[in-house]
Amino acid sequence: MLSKKTRYAIMALTKLAREKALGHEFTFIADVAESEMIPKRFLENILQELKKLGYVNSRLGKSGGYCLIVDANDITLSDVFRAFEGPIAMMPCVSEKSYQPCEFCKDEQSCKIRKTFKEIRDTSYEILKRTTIASLM
Repeated sequence: MLSKKTRYAIMALTKLAREKALGHEFTFIADVAESEMIPKRFLENILQELKKLGYVNSRLGKSGGYCLIVDANDITLSDVFRAFEGPIAMMPCVSEKSYQPCEFCKDEQSCKIRKTFKEIRDTSYEILKRTTIASLM
């Protein structure tokens, strides 16, 4: 299940992308929190993480706030998902970025459970990879 933190990160990035498209360079945290119905304290932590990841920047003062510094077409849901949730795969033996051998299989190549979950991972990844923040605006 998608965590609130990840969902709020997606919502905040989308809001900042809309504001940027409207010509607003910086947007106050309070405005994002209110319009997206995200608790302000929680949003502050999320925006700090997004800043560390290089997606947003901030500025203090009356003309300050947060702004998107990466093109919304270049931020995919797979990027955000991995940053906040970790691997997309439900099982480590089908993960591309965090692969670990399966402790339950005798033979990964013939394991039907692994095959099914690899297909789920592949399909999920394709959808997350092609969906950008810009497409959610």
